[in-house]
Amino acid sequence: MSSMISTRAAPPLAALLAALLLTACAAPAFKQPAIAVPAAFKEAAAPVQTAADGTQWRPARAAEQQPRGQWWLAFNDPALTALIEEATRNNASLAGATARVKQARAIAGIAEADRVPQVGVNAGAQRALSSPTQAGLPPGTPMSPHTSYTARLTASYEVDLFGRVSSGVAAARNDAATAEAAYRSVLLALQADVAQAYFRLRATDAELATLARTVQTREENVQVNQRRFDLGDIGEFDLARARTELSSTRADAIGLQRQRATTEHALAVLLGRPAADFTARVAATGAAGVAAGVAAGGAARGSAGVAAKSAAGVAAGAGPLPQAAMPVIPPGLPSALLERRPDIAAAQRAMEASNARIGVARAAMFPALDISASGGGVAGSFPDVFKMSSRSWLLGALLSAPLIDGGRNQASLARSEAVLDESVAAYRQSVLAAFAEVEDNLAGLRILAGQAEQVEDALKSARRSAALAQALYEAGRSSYLELLDAQRNLAGVERTAVQLRGSRAITTVALIRALGGGWGVGPG
Repeated sequence: MSSMISTRAAPPLAALLAALLLTACAAPAFKQPAIAVPAAFKEAAAPVQTAADGTQWRPARAAEQQPRGQWWLAFNDPALTALIEEATRNNASLAGATARVKQARAIAGIAEADRVPQVGVNAGAQRALSSPTQAGLPPGTPMSPHTSYTARLTASYEVDLFGRVSSGVAAARNDAATAEAAYRSVLLALQADVAQAYFRLRATDAELATLARTVQTREENVQVNQRRFDLGDIGEFDLARARTELSSTRADAIGLQRQRATTEHALAVLLGRPAADFTARVAATGAAGVAAGVAAGGAARGSAGVAAKSAAGVAAGAGPLPQAAMPVIPPGLPSALLERRPDIAAAQRAMEASNARIGVARAAMFPALDISASGGGVAGSFPDVFKMSSRSWLLGALLSAPLIDGGRNQASLARSEAVLDESVAAYRQSVLAAFAEVEDNLAGLRILAGQAEQVEDALKSARRSAALAQALYEAGRSSYLELLDAQRNLAGVERTAVQLRGSRAITTVALIRALGGGWGVGPG
């Protein structure tokens, strides 16, 4: 009776043992790391700030409803669009990212090939001379060389008993997805870098135009003071101060040209063009103004040439920054950021690939079953190879398992688990950094809008003050120092206003990038 119970219980026990083995070596079920996601961005909930131009920096609609493909079109700037399209075509870093995607896809295809039987064919001929001993004949027996021809069809297949193949395929697929997400991250970074360099260049041009107007004012002051000095109305002190201010302003304009040249060269690299072959256009007022303003100085004549040369650039219509408001970028919900950011998507896929490789490491500890078969013919002449009398075949199965490996497989498993821990930590860090970047740029836009409102008020007051100081000085009721102080304040406020407009444009692009921008286009 006991033997009958034992016999009947054997199949269920065998099935249970097989199930336990399969469970033991399969890749663990992937568990999404717990991330503390805030309900809303803190800076998005800040009080609405209204700038002097009427711009309200507050969410207009849910970010999920915004078109995220060509986000730069929101700036309504054809020159910016042309630059981004050129960079997308020619940038070397983006081309490298595209190549990495193709490599990862090819590796995934190699892994997929292990799922199907490998079939091949071989044919050949050989001529050999065997010794009498090999043939089982007495030594000295005469032997003749012989020729043999073979034609054979072979097939092999690894039975995926413990999930090694499926885990390897899953890891390779996730690696390919990681490479695609990394491509989108490079693409978004490239687009944002081009836009920021473009707006930085335009802000510099606007600042140069402001300096050109200041230089013109300083030149007029020198001329007036020279006439009054010649007439004996004033002493040499006022004339010397006027000349000092003129030279100082010209020096500022020349120094700003260095900043402009550096930005222009950086933009050329992003476009995939030699810096020597690229010149970005500035507005006619900016180029002519700076050229006229610095032409009087010896070193300044070089800057005038740079300004004039820039009129031959490719960015048609890309003059100094206009007063038009920047587009309002709604941040949406923090939870949506996890799906929109390409770097977070890449970190997610890297985690899944690391998890799948744990299954590969586990499967290495268990037996592997390889099935092979071959069939064909062997004959002394090639036509006889295909006769039935020459047929031969082979069918076999090989079960191999590690017995003593010195702890190699266990160490490999420990390494795979550690790699997963590292990828989880990298994912958490990417999420935290993404939230912080959005908050930083939301705060930046809010604060810059408040600054712009105050600067606009200061600009009105500075212009009024300069006009009054000019009138009083011409009437002889105030000193030149008072006029100079009012003009200096006006020039400083004007430069600050220009710099704020550039900062708002650059920060708007940074917010778009932090939100995931437009990364719906994949590599070819």
